[in-house]
Amino acid sequence: MNKLRWLIAGFLLIHSIHFQVLAEDSDGVVRVKSMHSVATSVDKLESALSAKGMTIFKRISHSDGAAKAGLELRPTKLVIFGNPVVGTPLMQCGQLAGLDLPQKALIYEDEAGVVWFAYNDPKYIVQRHNITGCDDVIDKIATALHNFAGAATR
Repeated sequence: MNKLRWLIAGFLLIHSIHFQVLAEDSDGVVRVKSMHSVATSVDKLESALSAKGMTIFKRISHSDGAAKAGLELRPTKLVIFGNPVVGTPLMQCGQLAGLDLPQKALIYEDEAGVVWFAYNDPKYIVQRHNITGCDDVIDKIATALHNFAGAATR
């Protein structure tokens, strides 16, 4: 029984580290590999957002827009979402953060057929707009985005 606990703990740790490694990037965009199709990932994201009381402002299908223009684009959807209770404190720290709000998640299929969930790293937004004294708000937003990405991709 004790070995089973260690095995499960090890699996969970490796899974957690794997998720974090895929999510790190230095260009201000967090990318998380999804185990689902674009459509399923979007549905799972919207379900998680609704469960947390977030407003889903819009779902945009870039690939549908491309098709209407006679162009081809792999499945690519943008979900725009937010909540003033979360976003307003960030703008109180630095109003230009409003350029990056509401939050956006881009879920797309790459040239290899891999589905990705991408979003702006809140820490990058802080750097971009030279925001200071707002660490608690940023941590809260980063945690929420991380959790939404996990809900959509696992």
